[in-house]
Order: sequence, then structure tokens, then C-alpha cells
Amino acid sequence: MSQPQPIDPRLVGRRPVRPKKRRSLVGRLIGLVILLFVLTLICVPLYAWSRIDKVDAAPAGQRPADAAGTTYLLVGSDSREGLSTEEKKKLGTGSVGGNRTDTIILLHVPESGPPALISVPRDSWVPIPGRGDAKINTAFEGSKGGPKLLTQTLENYTGLRIDHYVEIGFGGFASIIDSVGGVDVCVKKAMKDKDAHINLKPGCQELDGTTALGYVRSRKVPGLGDDFGRAERQREVIGLTASNALSWKTFVNPVRYYKIGTSGADALTVDDDMGPFDVAKFALAMRKVTTGGDGVSLGLPVANPNATRRGQSVVLLSETKVKALVKALKAGQTAGLKSS
Repeated sequence: MSQPQPIDPRLVGRRPVRPKKRRSLVGRLIGLVILLFVLTLICVPLYAWSRIDKVDAAPAGQRPADAAGTTYLLVGSDSREGLSTEEKKKLGTGSVGGNRTDTIILLHVPESGPPALISVPRDSWVPIPGRGDAKINTAFEGSKGGPKLLTQTLENYTGLRIDHYVEIGFGGFASIIDSVGGVDVCVKKAMKDKDAHINLKPGCQELDGTTALGYVRSRKVPGLGDDFGRAERQREVIGLTASNALSWKTFVNPVRYYKIGTSGADALTVDDDMGPFDVAKFALAMRKVTTGGDGVSLGLPVANPNATRRGQSVVLLSETKVKALVKALKAGQTAGLKSS
């Protein structure tokens, strides 16, 4: 009969150790979390893209030749479509019918160098195909207007080919800002505008979607309510919103990531030829234009901001300076432009 093996006194009272099994379980859990994270990063944009509205924005006929880089036309529409009576009241949009351009901005992204965000005064007096000279925002109005005519008008006047079209409405603008947690702006002077639903004190402060919409739309604040003050605020808020949306906080927070992705998709209308990578390129360029970023923010050069045509107050652009600006854009010389 064999003798029992002696027990090592060092093992008395110790619990059995199963390191391999525990490490295997922890490794699987970590792998599962990483897989879910990667799937979220991929699936949310794909789902969001399926919700974006598309529109044919390419005008017919002869167009300017392709230039180096990519040019986007960003239109802020005052459309109330989809807004309930309560939402219209909250946003201070009123109940005006139709579809007009409250904001017109060109974003040029060169092959190398900083992107340029260029505001186009909505009262710019320019030739509109088939309509004669008129304010540029009227190219968007009416049954024969819209993205195609506005694109054609800008291309004819500037000689710069527009590659892609992006449109956002009142409600969409506010929802995107709310999804990123608001934007921090520094108000230069007190802004009180009943129609825009704002009563802001001077100084730096955080604005939610409704207040930010009023901040960029306000027309009744002395010294800040003109077209140029509005354009400057619009470029500021658009850049800040893009910066917040693309911050690290978005990519580590699945809920925030989903909200931003879906609210952005529901708010935007883009041209038929635009793809997900074009939207990503657009957003990244917008981020670079924020204060302190690697972008340039300016307005289309103006010759006379207080002109009158046919009894209307209009803005006359400087054709010479516009041509010089476009020449610089086509040559990829955005680094030489100055922000305004």
C-alpha cells in the first residue's frame, strides 16, 4: 500500500488559484467592450446618414471649371417645416410661410492650408439668372428658386465652382447646439431683442440652442443687428458647434455620440453627390475655423454696405476684391487671407 504524500505546510489554508480562467474572462469582457465601442463608432454614422435628406443642387448649363480643393455652400434656411406651433413660439420664428435664406456662407477647403469660411451678405445686389439684378437671398425664394438657382447665382458672380451644398433650418440649428451641450460665446454688448427671444448681458456665457438661434438671428440690437454683425456671429457659433461636436467628450460618451449624430442628420439637407466622407471633411474644416483654430473667417468684400436700389436697402460688393479673393482661393493661398 502506497504511503500518502506529505503536505507542503506553505499550502495549508490557501484557496485554490485559477489565474488562467479569471484572466481569460476579464480579457473577453474587455474585448467585448472594445467591440461594442467600435461598432457604435461605425454604426451610428451609417444610421445617421440614412436619415439625411438629399436634394439636387447642381445647376444646369456651363459651370466654372473645377478648382483645387473643395467648396461648400452652407445655407441657413428660415423654413418652419416640421416645427409645431409650440416650437415656433419657443424659437421665436413666427409662422411665415415659404423658404428663405437667413444665412449664406461659402466654406473653401484647400488641398493644403487653412480652410476659409466666407459669409455672403444676404442683401448683396447681384445678377440672378432669369431675374435680373436683385438681392442674392431672393435667388432661393419662389417656385423657380432654391439650391440650384442660388448655386448658379454665386458661381456666375464669383467664378468659383461650388462642389457641395448643405442646408440647415431653424429647428435643426437649435437641436444640434443642444446636442453638443450648448456653446460658450462672449457677448460684446447687451443684446435685448424681443422678436429673437434674447436678453443677454455683456460677457462670456453659455447659450443653449434656442438662445444661440436668437443670438445669430437678431436684427434689432444697435451696432450688432446689421448683416455684418449677424454674419460674424453666425460664423462664430457654427465654428464653436463643430468644435464641440468633434471633441473627445463626444467619442467617449455613446449617448452624446448618438444624440449629436442623429440630431445633425435630422437637421441637414445635402446635395445628391455628397457622401459621408464629404460631411466629415466639412465638419472638420468648420472646427478649424473656430477662434484660435487653423482657419480663416471673413466676409465677401463689400464696396458699399448702405446702398439703395429700387427703393431697397442693399449691399454692393467690391467686384475687384471679390475677384482677388476667388483667385487666391483657386490658387490655394488661403494662408494669406486675413480674418475679419
